[in-house]
Amino acid sequence: TVLDQVEIFRFVENENTLQYIKAIKHELLLNVNDIVAVGTESFYATNDLYFTNGILKFVEPFLSLPWCDVVYYSPQTLQVVAGGFLIANGIKISPDKRHLYVSNIMKHKISVTNPVHELPISLTLVDVGSVCDNIEVDHESGDLWLSCHPNGLKFMLSDPNDPPGSEVRYKSIIPCSPVDDGSVIVASSVATQYGGKLLIGTVYQKALICDLKL
Repeated sequence: TVLDQVEIFRFVENENTLQYIKAIKHELLLNVNDIVAVGTESFYATNDLYFTNGILKFVEPFLSLPWCDVVYYSPQTLQVVAGGFLIANGIKISPDKRHLYVSNIMKHKISVTNPVHELPISLTLVDVGSVCDNIEVDHESGDLWLSCHPNGLKFMLSDPNDPPGSEVRYKSIIPCSPVDDGSVIVASSVATQYGGKLLIGTVYQKALICDLKL
């Protein structure tokens, strides 16, 4: 069985280099999709699959098994803090460190936690109305930028003659430009804004940068 691992580096700013610190391996880090750091050696991570066998990993999404989870790691502990996900995808934390956001991708929802220092955490579901891949948080305003797949089936099929579209949502509920049918950008997976620009990344295509008007 091959498990994932999380590697920690230190950024040496005056040298513009990364210094390797350590690798973290554990049986709870099964299929890590995303992590969010909450300390120099502590983080939350999402597992987007339960099985580690190649064949079982392939069929798992079709079985609708709510066995994926969110785990918390610190030098003192590693534990599951939230479960019941069909797929636990992107994860981010609010600027005040009081709320954790998890993409509950198969339910078209974002799971929002209570204050994260109170373990075990409990989840509140917020409807997104689209298949949300990854989440970015504006560190000044706390607003959410959600990169979504408007048609999950087309994303799974990935037909080049009928490509999946892309969608970016702002504050979870307000559709924000661009919304594309796949003619410009295919399968958006992440979006973030900076300096009046919106940068959108994809699963397997190009990136897109555009002017942002809110």
